[in-house]
Amino acid sequence: MTDPDLVRLLKSTRVVACVGVSPNPVRPSHYVARYLTLKGYRVIPVNPGHAGAQLFGETVFGSLADIPADSRVDMVDIFRRSEHVTPIVQQAIKYLPALRTVWMQIGVRNEEAAKLAEAKGITVVQDRCPKIEYQRLFGELRMGGFATGVISSKL
Repeated sequence: MTDPDLVRLLKSTRVVACVGVSPNPVRPSHYVARYLTLKGYRVIPVNPGHAGAQLFGETVFGSLADIPADSRVDMVDIFRRSEHVTPIVQQAIKYLPALRTVWMQIGVRNEEAAKLAEAKGITVVQDRCPKIEYQRLFGELRMGGFATGVISSKL
């Protein structure tokens, strides 16, 4: 996927279902989802172990099938191991009628799931992070590839 394609994708996405999100603020799934909310995306958390809890002002759902159809989820961001992706994509295709993008996080690749989604006209991104891509493409990365605040040091 080219950078202009990623820019269009990130600009057109409004609602992200984040599968495998953690309420623990030190987990990557938490701070990626939180970052996306700070950038104006509606993030719907999905984690069966925390279903019914609140995270980022949203109810955590146990599965994609539990998300109301009128939520208009257009991207699923997957924080699960590669071998668990196919059933997630199958569920996304079945229950999310507005789905346009399946995004698999860094280290997550599943060609079978990608082919299922692409056969339905859904864009697939694998082994990338929307937070990092957003920061890279919209000029927010700092030295070393990290988005950092000002750090004071007395060296």
